[in-house]
Amino acid sequence: MGKNSAEKRKIELVVISDVHLGTYGCQAKELLKYLKSIEPKRVILNGDIIDIWQFKKSYWPKPHMKILKHLIGWITDGVEVYYITGNHDEMLRKFVDFGMNKFKIVNKVVLKLNGKKAWFFHGDVFDITMQHSKWLTKLGAIGYDMLILLNSVVNRISEFFGKGRISLSKKIKDSVKSAVKYINNFEQTAAEIAIENNYDYVVCGHIHQPKIKSYATNRGGVVYLNSGDWVENLTALEYNSKQWTIYKFNDEHYLDTKNEPEENDITDKTNKEIFNELLADFNLMRS
Repeated sequence: MGKNSAEKRKIELVVISDVHLGTYGCQAKELLKYLKSIEPKRVILNGDIIDIWQFKKSYWPKPHMKILKHLIGWITDGVEVYYITGNHDEMLRKFVDFGMNKFKIVNKVVLKLNGKKAWFFHGDVFDITMQHSKWLTKLGAIGYDMLILLNSVVNRISEFFGKGRISLSKKIKDSVKSAVKYINNFEQTAAEIAIENNYDYVVCGHIHQPKIKSYATNRGGVVYLNSGDWVENLTALEYNSKQWTIYKFNDEHYLDTKNEPEENDITDKTNKEIFNELLADFNLMRS
């Protein structure tokens, strides 16, 4: 991007998951920069966009509201948007198949991409803890959110001393054998089921591990993809010209726009004012 960062990149398809709006760990400002820098034709919101599990009325910063407003703006502009439900926003499963214009809430979706079949779903269906001990999973989510909050303090100290950012949760996951095994099993299971169903791509979220990897069995092959998250990895999947890539957020991509006023700047507006604008956009979408 660099010098031409003001020019929006055209993307055929973008996949974003595990944003966890409404939690301390959500890197909303960074995500907003990314959203404003692209012009997608199709968008897959692959679960856990809003963290309904941990939603608190006392914590809903403006950048979180701005992300919702930007997504609604895409929908009113005619961008094809699928919202795939995840475990942290499972309440939305009551509204599966709800659609408006080119927006639809689904549990999964299959798309044709240049003659190849891509299967998109969040991935919590493979999580045994989710299925049998939901209270334990929710407790773990709260602990994870607190770890991310601690991590932000550690990173401020680290950056003050000229060191790079570190991810405590990633270090823990990478060092705990059971976590590594779970991730490997998750990827292998998704790939094997996709091969059995003759999909060319299987695209997940849920485990916060961005990945593009080819799998093969005696029944065939598939490309497994994971969009990562906007808590610790700050990644998305982009599909252009028959190619998949992992986008990794880098603040240097946006240096040219750092000191520029935002277009339709709403930094001084209250959450209530932003919400009213969001409702106006939503009503426009319905008309």
